[in-house]
Formats: sequence, structure tokens, C-alpha cells
Amino acid sequence: MLSRICSFGLRGVEGYPVMVELDLANGLPGFTTVGLPDTAVRESRDRVGAAVRNSGYRFPQRRITVNLAPAQSRKQGSHFDLPIALAVLSASGQIPTGEWARRYCFVGELALDGGLSPVRGVLAMAAKAKDQGFSGIIVPMDNAPEAAATGLTVYGAVTLREVADFLAGVPQASLNTSFEAVAETAVEMDLDFSDVRGQSLAKRALEIAAAGGHHILLVGPPGSGKSMLARRLPTILPGLAPEEAMEVTRIHSVCQDRHKAGLIGRRPFRAPHHGASHVALIGGGHLARPGEVSLAHGGVLFLDELTEFNRLALESLRQPLEDGRVVIARARETVEYPAKFSLVAACNLCPCGYRGHPVRPCACTPLSVAKYLARLSGPLLDRIDIQVEVAPVSFEQWADSESREPEEASSRILARVERARRVQRERFTSKNFLVNAHIPPRDLRRICALGAAGLKLLSEAAAKLSLSARSLDRVLRVARTIADLDGQPKVGVPHLAEAMQYRSLERLRP
Repeated sequence: MLSRICSFGLRGVEGYPVMVELDLANGLPGFTTVGLPDTAVRESRDRVGAAVRNSGYRFPQRRITVNLAPAQSRKQGSHFDLPIALAVLSASGQIPTGEWARRYCFVGELALDGGLSPVRGVLAMAAKAKDQGFSGIIVPMDNAPEAAATGLTVYGAVTLREVADFLAGVPQASLNTSFEAVAETAVEMDLDFSDVRGQSLAKRALEIAAAGGHHILLVGPPGSGKSMLARRLPTILPGLAPEEAMEVTRIHSVCQDRHKAGLIGRRPFRAPHHGASHVALIGGGHLARPGEVSLAHGGVLFLDELTEFNRLALESLRQPLEDGRVVIARARETVEYPAKFSLVAACNLCPCGYRGHPVRPCACTPLSVAKYLARLSGPLLDRIDIQVEVAPVSFEQWADSESREPEEASSRILARVERARRVQRERFTSKNFLVNAHIPPRDLRRICALGAAGLKLLSEAAAKLSLSARSLDRVLRVARTIADLDGQPKVGVPHLAEAMQYRSLERLRP
């Protein structure tokens, strides 16, 4: 007897259809899985056998061959348990084979008692199932709200017995589709820009970065507030648009970061330790998974103590900073992950950290400073739009909290950021990008057109700071964002001049 059940696999952050074919033949009892299965897939024979028996069904003592097609794609994960178990029951005649085998697809891991456990990547599989024209998808109950976000009819099940009875036509009260396809609400944060004393220049730079989606580097002595400022950036970022929420949730679903929630409603904030390897940052590994740059997609990647990161890890950031994606090439396949994030990096200017401090002298030699800053290569710095020096906060600023006016709250800054983002959405309605930081070079000169005075200023700055063509493009993008915050349709000389001052590291390098 032959049975065919539809399921899905994962390739990167995308789902692809997999046909589970099962054949029952005479001969010595055995269970063989073909189609490039990994260890978790091969081990399904033990989970499926126990789950079928403990659900009250008979596990056939015959020669069982399972083929996962297409055979040339490597199959990973335990989510093939449910379709394999249903194929066993169908081929052995314990449940009827009907139209459901073509209308529905099945995803889920089986416990030994026949219960269904949540799996990763359900959102990507459900989205592909909808594209393929399936009537519905049956998943573990914990995965149901996530899958429902695609708009496909979703059936959440608790046990294998429920699914089998449902397919046999027995009504199941617990097997339902009443899941809301809504995004989770943003959680109120305890952090606020009103907590930060002084640092008006750094706050302005972060506002510009939030408004235009720009990368920013904060440099300065320890204790000046770089980390404090960076961790408050999410409080002035607008919420995710529906299409952004879908993509962000799909990435986190593949990494098994979530099960019960629907779409992610707030922008991710990732802050890996400086000991992270380049694989942890970029992704890959033996079983390719997204790295921190992809998990920060649509949000913020904060790299504190930037100069302490491994050189290979830092240089591997070049492609995602430039292209907004990561391509992992392997002998068998090539996987692409989205990685459009806002980089916020922080570092000192010398090994001791006190170079540029107004009171405490730096004890480092010029040679040691040069070696320290050389950890940040020119090509990497070229890809960072805003570079600003953060000066230490004086004792008077720190202590004088009652007589001074309160610092501006994140809510007021967020209102300006959202206004600038609306301008950009209207400008880029017919484009495949949403913010100024992603303007491609072919459109840059038209969108950020300069007059004679602006071109002269840009020429003088390029000569003085030795700016590359890439740096000049990024200056123009930052100037366009400043003009949007100012409510101006064209980039003027004041906007360009302010954008130029955010290239401080060119002046600070020895």
C-alpha cells in the first residue's frame, strides 16, 4: 500500500513543499527513510512507532519505506513526524484516504504518548502552503496563532488521535481555527531618553539614525553614556509595518525563538557579546541558521566595545551593512537571509579609553592608539553613516536635576521620527525600500539633488576628510533625513553641513 501526505521543509527562512511518500511491503519488519534525512528525521521512526501505538492504533509489522521528495534537498527537523504517522495510518487502512490528503498539509513533532509538540519555522511553512493553494494546515496547538498570521486556515491539534479522528470525519471540538492573526502589542519599556543628562549632539544623531534607518557609531571615553544612549534607541523607533512584522516573525520562528505568540509587534534589539564569533554574527554553521544580523532584521543590532570584536567577525559585517542580506554558501546549497538592521556601535578611542577626556589624561602611545583604531578598517567605517563623539557628562550635569528643565522624553522624539518616516513612505511608494538609508546609488542624485553651494561644500569636505565615494553617498542620505526632520522638500546647505559633522572618526584617527 502506498500513501502520500503533504508537508513542508525549510530552506533558509523560506518554506518549500515536501511530499511524504510511504510504502508498506511484505517482508521482514523494517523502517527506512530516504530523501537526504538528517538525524532528527531518521529518528522519527521510533517516535512515530511509539506515538501510533500509544494513540490506540496498530503499528504495522511490515517493511516500511518513507521517501521525502524532492530527494535532492536535505530534510532537517522533527516536524515530519506527524505526516509520517498519518501516512502509516492511511497506508495500513486505519484512517480513510480521501480528498484531505491533497487539500491539507501537516507539520508537527510527536511525543511518545501521541501528543503534538511545537516546532520551528511554522510561519514560513504556512506562508508557502498558502502560496501553493492548500485549503489549510494542521499544526501543533502552540504553533497555531503563529501560522494563522498568514491568513491560511489553521487547525491546531493537541494529539495525533485528534488529527486522525478529524480526517476520518469524527467532529473534534478542540481542533478548531479560532486563532487571531494579529500582532502582539508592544511592551512598555522602562528606558527613556529623559533619563540621559546632556549629550544633546548624541541624542540628535540617534534621532537622525532612527528617522532614516542609518548606522551609527558612538565613540568616547568610558562612562560617557554610549551604552545608555544606544539602549534607548528602540524607544524612538516606529512600530513594525504588517509586512515587516511578517518577515521579522518568520526569521525568529526559524530560530525557534517563539511558539505561542502571533506576529512580532516591536522591533528587535540584539546586543551580542564582543566574544561572539563571525558565525554567531552572520549565521551559518553545520546546520545553517540565521545569525545576530538576521535576528536584528527590522530593528537594532548593538555592538558594544566594537574594537574588542574579532577582526573576522567585524569584516563579515560588510555585506549585510551594504546589501541588507547575508548569503551563506555551502557545497550542497546556498541560503540567503534578510539582514536590514540599524547598526549601533560603541567604542573607545584608545586602549586605556581616555583619549579625548577633558580631565583624565590618556596614557597610550601614538603607536598603540594607531594599532587600536586600525581594528576598525576603512571599508567598515565607510559603511557607517553617522560617527559621533560622546563627551563625558560633567558633575554639574549629573547632579543638577531639579533646577534644570527636564530632558526631552522619548515620546516627543518618536513623534518627529514618525513624521519623517511618513514623508519617506510617501516618497518611496513605488520603490522596494522604505527609508533613506536604503536609497540605491542610481536614485541618490535625484532624490538628494544639491545646488551649486551644496556641491562646493561637499567637494571641500571630501578633500579635507579624504572621503570615499561610498562615504559621500552616505553623507547625502543622512542630509536627506535631516531635511525630512526639518520638513524641507530639498536638501540644503545647513542639512549637508550637519551631516558632515557626523563623520568625526575621520578627524580622530591618528
